[in-house]
Amino acid sequence: MTLKIPRGLAASCHKTPLRAAWLERLPDVLRNLEHRWSLTLDAPFDGDEVSCSYVTPVVRADGTPAVLKIGMPHMEGEHEIHGLRFWNGDPTVRLLMADDGLGAMLLERCEPGTALRALPECEQDVVISGLLRRLWRPPSTQHPFRPLSALTKYWSDETLAQIEQWPDPGLVREGLRLFTELPRTEPMELVLATDLHAGNVLHAEREPWLVIDPKPFVGDPAYDATQHLFNCSARLRSDPDGMIRRFTDLLGVDHERVRLWTFARAAAEPRGDWSNGDFVALARAISP
Repeated sequence: MTLKIPRGLAASCHKTPLRAAWLERLPDVLRNLEHRWSLTLDAPFDGDEVSCSYVTPVVRADGTPAVLKIGMPHMEGEHEIHGLRFWNGDPTVRLLMADDGLGAMLLERCEPGTALRALPECEQDVVISGLLRRLWRPPSTQHPFRPLSALTKYWSDETLAQIEQWPDPGLVREGLRLFTELPRTEPMELVLATDLHAGNVLHAEREPWLVIDPKPFVGDPAYDATQHLFNCSARLRSDPDGMIRRFTDLLGVDHERVRLWTFARAAAEPRGDWSNGDFVALARAISP
């Protein structure tokens, strides 16, 4: 099988030998699932959002449309299948079938599937805040999800490995300190999506908007505000306090904790290009 591999996914897979090996096995995995789940595959989705999974529209044996998604080895997305089972279509896409060992998911297809980012950002604020409030719920007793501190520790280790690239060491170290402190002072622990932004929300028939691609961790709901903020980067840079206050009012979470989480990510999240001054300027604008 000759596969068309989305450019973003290919770039992600070339970063580590583990992912490169996963990509090499992908044709065999697809053949296995095509036969086992009786699927007819189409060309994969491509675009800016497709960087961590192979995702393609399919048709099931009974003629119903679906989406096949196979996730590459990826720390943040390790428990996506468990998260989809946990939320069970409320307000996520439904998980129709899964192979946990392969990281493979057969998902409900959203029709027409238009991404929320097609709407003005102020309208996105309202939709995203409503979805987050529905997603946040206490974990079950025997849940598999990792604490948010595991994610911030993972990021901190990557950032420390990039120490020679830091543009403002004092700013980065304050961000790293908050990556440790904020999870320790969480006012409550709920299941979080952690990567909810307008590109991961699709227009659907069952509900106006459904969440795709959750990356569940358990922790502070204030953290979950940050991804949407960063995806509205121009507005966040031009009026960080005003945007944070508007969004936290819609969410009903503490403004100060969201500001601190936003600062920590702007100051100390690992990145491929530390020369981008936008992150430094934002961090300085909202520094504690």
